[in-house]
Amino acid sequence: MTNEKAADETKKPATAKKRVLLVDDDPEIIDAIRYALESKGYQIFIARDGNQGLAMAEREDQDLVILDMMMPKRSGFLVLEKLRRTRDVPVRVIMITANEGSRHKAYAEMLGVDDYIRKPFAMDKLIDAVQRLLA
Repeated sequence: MTNEKAADETKKPATAKKRVLLVDDDPEIIDAIRYALESKGYQIFIARDGNQGLAMAEREDQDLVILDMMMPKRSGFLVLEKLRRTRDVPVRVIMITANEGSRHKAYAEMLGVDDYIRKPFAMDKLIDAVQRLLA
């Protein structure tokens, strides 16, 4: 049995899990996204407001940030602006929002967001965006 287990482990890729920071204040959205992305092998970090998200993004080295637009303490726009000003190598960012306005999308794109997804969304759409940006 031990030899079989060792043989199985040598078949697994030696790559580290991709690290995703999820910044959202809605517990149901957090749980759904965390479950979906962890099932795909991503390591998920959670921040429940903009200030906490910014602190984690500056302290940790994530591969991707999923960022809600409307949050307490600091909006997703303010977090994105700060990330774009302070990081030498820009982190990939997907902004999610329930906001219908096209001005908000245009502003997010001007700030360099990698993808912009309106809520409610099919989880497959978010997973596809994550996989595309982390490929």
